[in-house]
Amino acid sequence: MFTGLIADVGRVESAERSADGARLRIATGLAAEISSGDSVSVSGVCLTAATATDGGFEADVSPQTLSLTTLGSLEDGDPVNLELALRASDRLGGHVVQGHVDGTAEVVEAAPEGESRRLRIAVPSELRRYLVERGSVAVDGVSLTVAALNGEAFETALIPETLARTTLAHADAGTRVNLECDLLGKYAIDHHSEERSE
Repeated sequence: MFTGLIADVGRVESAERSADGARLRIATGLAAEISSGDSVSVSGVCLTAATATDGGFEADVSPQTLSLTTLGSLEDGDPVNLELALRASDRLGGHVVQGHVDGTAEVVEAAPEGESRRLRIAVPSELRRYLVERGSVAVDGVSLTVAALNGEAFETALIPETLARTTLAHADAGTRVNLECDLLGKYAIDHHSEERSE
């Protein structure tokens, strides 16, 4: 489990693909805190560290994860948002993020807003019901607030701290991102729908 507060922007050193999936090698300053078997959020996708060394870690990615997330398009040198799994004693500063991506989406507009930046992101129709204004959403693993809902898209504001610490500073129109809708919101909406159908 994660919070959506990015601890480091790592860099893909290699992405070795085969019929069985891919093995990613990611360089990060967090390497000293990672052991084999640890969960690490990589741009919003929960992966298990297979090996960890001084400068980074390796993780295997299944064919399904490659096809359903943006990890399938990663290339050597690409930056990725990284977060270590939440400890029971940690503060929950963002929101509850599982690292189970609901789908990918496309940034349709990126515009400056003072020292911040505003993104407009198209939402797959099957996920639209799980987004609420002023609710939470994880975009490439980053905990953000839904600032506005406009038809088939939502808007979110990136404050200077988010721009400085995540890959979203480089998100422009056409960029594909991983989306994870708020877990508590999904439970509430699905439970309410079940009650109404009874």
